[in-house]
Amino acid sequence: MNDQQNKPQTTPQTNKPKPFKPRFNFYWIYLAIGIFFLMSVFYDGNSSSKEVTYSKLETGLRNGCVKSLTVNITQNRVEAEIEPTCAKQFFAGETAADDKLLHIYTTVPSVEEFSKLIAELQKEALFTGEVSYKDGKDYLDMFLFSVLPFLLLILFFILMTRRMSNGAGGIFSVGKSKAQLFDKDDKSKTKVTFKDVAGLAGAKQEVEEIVSFLKNPKKYTDLGGKIPKGALLVGPPGTGKTLLAKAVAGEADVPFFSMSGSDFVEMFVGVGASRVRDLFRQAKEKAPCIVFIDEIDAVGRARSNNMRMGGNDERESTLNQLLTEMDGFGTNSGVIILAATNRADILDKALLRAGRFDRQIHVELPDVHERKEIFEVHLKPLKLGASIDIDFLARQTPGFSGADIANVCNEAALIAARHDKATVEKQDFLDAVDRIVGGLEKKTKILTQEEKRNIAFHEAGHATISWLLQYGNPLVKVTIVPRGEALGAAWYLPEERQLTSSEHILDDICSLLGGRAAEELFFDTLDTGAINDLERATKKAYAMVAYFGMSDKLANMSYYDSTGQADYGFTKPYSEKTAELIDAEAKKIIAEQYERAKAILTEHKEGHNQLAQILLEREVLFAEDVEKVLGKRPWKSRADELLQSETPTDVADNDEAPAPAESNDNLTNA
Repeated sequence: MNDQQNKPQTTPQTNKPKPFKPRFNFYWIYLAIGIFFLMSVFYDGNSSSKEVTYSKLETGLRNGCVKSLTVNITQNRVEAEIEPTCAKQFFAGETAADDKLLHIYTTVPSVEEFSKLIAELQKEALFTGEVSYKDGKDYLDMFLFSVLPFLLLILFFILMTRRMSNGAGGIFSVGKSKAQLFDKDDKSKTKVTFKDVAGLAGAKQEVEEIVSFLKNPKKYTDLGGKIPKGALLVGPPGTGKTLLAKAVAGEADVPFFSMSGSDFVEMFVGVGASRVRDLFRQAKEKAPCIVFIDEIDAVGRARSNNMRMGGNDERESTLNQLLTEMDGFGTNSGVIILAATNRADILDKALLRAGRFDRQIHVELPDVHERKEIFEVHLKPLKLGASIDIDFLARQTPGFSGADIANVCNEAALIAARHDKATVEKQDFLDAVDRIVGGLEKKTKILTQEEKRNIAFHEAGHATISWLLQYGNPLVKVTIVPRGEALGAAWYLPEERQLTSSEHILDDICSLLGGRAAEELFFDTLDTGAINDLERATKKAYAMVAYFGMSDKLANMSYYDSTGQADYGFTKPYSEKTAELIDAEAKKIIAEQYERAKAILTEHKEGHNQLAQILLEREVLFAEDVEKVLGKRPWKSRADELLQSETPTDVADNDEAPAPAESNDNLTNA
């Protein structure tokens, strides 16, 4: 026999379409109510009758055209049955089919007055028909104005109850936590790992240890260690604190709650504390887990000692509840708190103590090597040209945070697309840095020849002095093309150093005052363009005296408040006499550096004027141009070597700077 005959016969399964079963939607009820209301408005229950005026009905009564009357006492309504012979009187241009009797109706001012009229007509034998009275009720009006409002209230209450039961919120859930839960089984959220966090080696090591503790707690508990209760990420904006927390969520195989500090505070008293309790209740149920509070300074600001001058009572009660939950009498085993802020100096001391935040992880601005790693991450989705050098880009962006570097990459791609390029080239990145540091170029801004000359001599003064000073920042480019609010700008490539000497600060002040000194020397006049230079120079001078103790008469004295509590006081930490001394010392520093700047410009007057002429002709001045006029700098630095090795020389007039770095001037209109 054939083997196929021994096998059981199987019928192929047909994919029959499933019958359509409409799902009930609560909004259908609203639709039905709306349709019913429209029908009640446009529906006329007396479609076989015609409405006429009261005077026409009275005329018909006197002419004997009315056979019978029906008076509705409740609605002051009269219905009349008329003779077919009188149809033309009431229906102009209309005929009664088969000569049937027709009906008309009207509204009377008063049933009593109409009854008197009927009695008079009956006495005069003008109306001999029958009259009937009835107490008619309009059930539709009763339903619309009596029953329907209560039905709507009941339906609204049912709807709100269902929404609250589904977690959609409501007035009864105002005290619920708004934390977003990232569960390990949730595949809908984009997973961020430590590979996506470039740089931040020290910060990653700290949080990686927390993740390791959550994954393998026995490794630490066998030695008697305890899980850290909290870690505070502190650093400037854009350095990657929130991204680091997202990486913890992606790496840790535990639930992750994320929310902002402002989500706790509401206008209702007690809501913030209630949300804190609900957050930790959910965290305990999901333990071990991580709770991340971004911008914790919104709720963790230091409490005031003066209740009259104190802050928001709701915020302080929220902070008290947060302190209790993080420490208190209960134990939150397995719950780790991660928080981020860039204002750690204003946080309450009770919040920062060990036992609540055991660790403070400082996330600083990236150095040149970390910037290179960040560029490698953000350059992956871009179509790059062959001229891109990541080392060069990292050196040209000192002081840039991770967010700034991401913005540079995006701006470079936009600039390349604007010029219809197939790839993003090196010049696009340089233009992007110029755009971010100096602002949008405004070549259409109208400047007079006198203003243009003043700006050129002003910027040439900055370039000359910074080039000739030992601790001046190496010049990259000077331009007199307006950018943003600046009428001219100078780009420098400062050395990345952790300590700054008094010589560095004095040379910076002298360079800042070079523009104003050039105006006074060569034009014997002053204008408002140096406002930004004067502001920065004044702040540096006061910092030398009041903060760094670098003055002769106030040596080794610092009035800097690192706790951030100075804003809450009404008195300064020094006497009026000391304040006068601080003012005198700062004025002395400014005056000395101003005279020093004028002396340098007087000595190199010819070279300065040549640089100004180049700016007037080309509107841009590069480091090699300054070197041709003033000679090589007598002092070498690491930044100089980097700059000279990377700065191109084949740049046409009015082009962008080939190696822009940190802007060190912002000439603005007052």
